[in-house]
Amino acid sequence: MSDATVSANPVKRALSRVDWGYLWYQVKKSPLTLGGGAVVLTVLFLVIFAPIFATHDPNAIDLRARLAAPSWDHFFGTDEVGRDLYSRILYGGRQSVAVGFFVVVVAGFIGTFIGAFAGLIGGRVDVVIMRMMDVVLSVPSLVLIMALAAALGPSLINAAIAIALVRIPVYVRISRGQTLLIREMSFVTAAETFKASKLHILRWHILPNILSPVMVQATLDLGSTILLASALSFIGLGAQQPTAEWGAMVATGRNYILDQWWYSAFPGFAILITATAFNLLGDGIRDILDPKQKAR
Repeated sequence: MSDATVSANPVKRALSRVDWGYLWYQVKKSPLTLGGGAVVLTVLFLVIFAPIFATHDPNAIDLRARLAAPSWDHFFGTDEVGRDLYSRILYGGRQSVAVGFFVVVVAGFIGTFIGAFAGLIGGRVDVVIMRMMDVVLSVPSLVLIMALAAALGPSLINAAIAIALVRIPVYVRISRGQTLLIREMSFVTAAETFKASKLHILRWHILPNILSPVMVQATLDLGSTILLASALSFIGLGAQQPTAEWGAMVATGRNYILDQWWYSAFPGFAILITATAFNLLGDGIRDILDPKQKAR
C-alpha cells in the first residue's frame, strides 16, 4: 500500500499508526481477550460458511422427525415441524451477527460524524445537537427501541434500524468528547492558523484521532446488539417465521420447554456464547488502548 493511498483515507491513516506486533503481545497477555477473540472468529467462520457445515436444509420440513431429540442425524434435535435445529442455528447466526454489524456500522458512522462535527463547530449548533441527543438518552433505550420497531413494523431489518437509531447518541457523545480534547491541540490550531476549512480539519485531523474509542465502543455494542435483536424477535417485533433467527427460535421453543428442552436451549446458548465473546473482546481492546481502564 502506497503512502498516497494511506494518506487519502482517514481510516487507513488511523490503522497504519497501530503497532500490530505490540497489540498482539498485549492480547496474548489476556487469556479472556484471547478466548473471546477465538470464539468470535469461530462464530464468524461458522456462520459465513454455514452452507458447508449445515447437515440439512434449514427450512426443510419433515413431520416424521417432529420434535426429535438430539442424535447423530440431528445434532441439536428438530423443531415442531421437523426442521434441523443445528442447521437453523448456523443460518440463524447469519441473521443475528449481520444485525450486530449493521447497527454498529450505521450508528457508529452517523454518530461519530455528528459528534465530531458538533464538537468542532461548537456554539449553538453543538448545543442543539447535544440537547437532541439528551432527549433520546432520557428515554429507556429498550422501551424506545420497542416503540420504534413496533411503529416500523415487525421485521428483522426494521428491528435493526430501530436499534441503530437509538444507539446513535452514544457515539455522538463519545466522538464529541474526544473532539473537544483534540481541537485544542497544536496541530489543529496550526491548521486553523493556515485557514484550513472545518471539513478539512474534520477529515484529516479529528476523525483519524477519535477512531480508537469509537472502535472499542463498536466492539462492545456488537454483543449487546445481538441480545437486543434477539429480544425483539423473542417478543415478535424482529424476525418472523419461517426465518431462522436465534431469538425467534427461543420464542417458539418456550412452548415446548418442559419436554423438548433442546429447542430453546441450543439457540439460547448460541446467543449467550456469542454475546459474551464479543464483550470479552471489547473489554480486552479497551484495556489495551486505554491502560487507565485496566488500572481501575
